[in-house]
Amino acid sequence: MKHFINLKDIPSKDLRKIITDAKKRKSSRKKLNTLEIDKGAPLKGKILIQMFEKPSSRTRISFYLAIKQLGGGTLTLRSNELHLGQGGESISDTAKVLSTYGDGFMLRTDSDKKIEDFKKYLSIPLINGLSPSSHPTQVLSDVFTVEEITKKPISKLNICWIGDSNNVLDSLIAASVKFSFKLSIGCPKNFEPGKEVRSWVKKNKKKIYIYNDPKKAASGADVIFSDKVISLNDKVNKKKKIKAFKKFKIDAKIMSFANKNCIFLHCLPRGNEVSEDIFLGKKSHVWVQAFNRVHVQKSILLYCFGKLR
Repeated sequence: MKHFINLKDIPSKDLRKIITDAKKRKSSRKKLNTLEIDKGAPLKGKILIQMFEKPSSRTRISFYLAIKQLGGGTLTLRSNELHLGQGGESISDTAKVLSTYGDGFMLRTDSDKKIEDFKKYLSIPLINGLSPSSHPTQVLSDVFTVEEITKKPISKLNICWIGDSNNVLDSLIAASVKFSFKLSIGCPKNFEPGKEVRSWVKKNKKKIYIYNDPKKAASGADVIFSDKVISLNDKVNKKKKIKAFKKFKIDAKIMSFANKNCIFLHCLPRGNEVSEDIFLGKKSHVWVQAFNRVHVQKSILLYCFGKLR
């Protein structure tokens, strides 16, 4: 049994195996309809229980399709539907019940501690569908997408992030260490990555490049990533934050500092951090990026269930 909680804790060779498997699985489904099952139905009879404490579109749908295409099933819950939410049941008791009924548990939460507590008491694999400090399934899928579109290993590319320092960026920083790619980050001074993640990079004898000028961050980039500056549960002065990021909007001018064939990716949902012409333009691959989550999450599930080929 293996958990999938944070990219920092997963060996690089295992992450590469997941991506390699996902490539094969995507290729083998070219002639199959959405709910047709993969050859061999590797997760036949298995059920994935999903619980969402935060809104979700792509994570919810992609995991539903992932387990279905592998021959298994899924049950989706909201925390306020359980005793955990309103009846005072402990996480340890809930974890034991989930372990009895399910074969795997995917949690999207606003609490890193809750992830750790469930990990402690579950006897089935735990997948982090998003937490305050990490969004590992999103970023591993993004690595897959970058390599698919550029047809190059990500280690050979210059990756750029322009935007807020959030859970997606923390996972992208972890990926830069695991896959050995150059990562340049463009953000205002007061919104730089935290000390903990920067210390982890240094401890692993790697380096990230942080700029308070988006043009410098974008210089020579092969890929530019972004995310919504104001997230759903952002507990900050939103007017001040929007003002701080005014010069960091990704538009044609900023893209002009990147390499000629630079692509744009965004994990969605979007806000005002990117111009319409870039988001919907030829350099943007956001819809493929979103769809690829199905394929990568299938391989993550197989990894967690000990069936990765």
